Amino acid sequence: MPELPEVETTRRGIAPHLIGRRVEKVLLRRPDLRWPIPPEITEWLPGQRIDAVERRAKYLLLHTSAGSALLHLGMTGVLRVLPPDIPAGKHDHVDILLEGTAKQPARLLRFTDARRFGCLLWQAPGETHELLAALGPEPLTEAFDGDLLWHLSRGRSAAVKLFLMDNAVVVGVGNIYASEALFAAGIDPRRAAGAVSRARYARLAAEVKRILAWAIERGGTTLRDFINPDGAPGYFFRELNVYGREGEACKVCGSAIRQAVLGQRSTFWCPRCQK
Repeated sequence: MPELPEVETTRRGIAPHLIGRRVEKVLLRRPDLRWPIPPEITEWLPGQRIDAVERRAKYLLLHTSAGSALLHLGMTGVLRVLPPDIPAGKHDHVDILLEGTAKQPARLLRFTDARRFGCLLWQAPGETHELLAALGPEPLTEAFDGDLLWHLSRGRSAAVKLFLMDNAVVVGVGNIYASEALFAAGIDPRRAAGAVSRARYARLAAEVKRILAWAIERGGTTLRDFINPDGAPGYFFRELNVYGREGEACKVCGSAIRQAVLGQRSTFWCPRCQK
């Protein structure tokens, strides 16, 4: 599943082609993805100018004065900006056609999703969609730091990795990046969240910020299906220290990387470097 760096890479890739452009029409090749596509997408979005392209957690929002199209890539979703005459494939479910200008030819934003776990929804002006209402802070903002983690973790017995992946605590720290940040901070992912000190949470927050920012610059991990809007893969996967490396030697101490299941997700750590 695309994680925050992949979604942010997508936002950066499509935004220059969308902002300031007017939507000519929306073509739906099916009425639903993960959920039914609301009628506002075809009734209100056409004719509107896209004023901004925002990312909130792993969601993308195309903001207009009439409201915002809310997109989630699911497990295999991809957004690409293409010439309007490119034939649609089997899994190309949505086309948002953008009017041409004197300086820019017409283009379309195409949403491809083989497994249809993504979504296309609508957020009314001045409102916050229910999917976004209970989300925690963005990890790359000043609202997220070690003090926040320490305060929210008091009394919690859940594993610190599951705590870090809780979207009510902080958004967008998915399985891959939680594993990598905990390794960089030297924290065993199985340790109870309430047993981690304030000082160690300060380091963990710093490592989350560093790793996510670096992954965004490297284009994400691209472990399976996700590719960037320009068709190029990301390269951060080459720099993973623990994720997916069970039995391999730790790059720091040489110990064998271990794997276990926490919260139905594979977890990887070094038994010597992480305590």
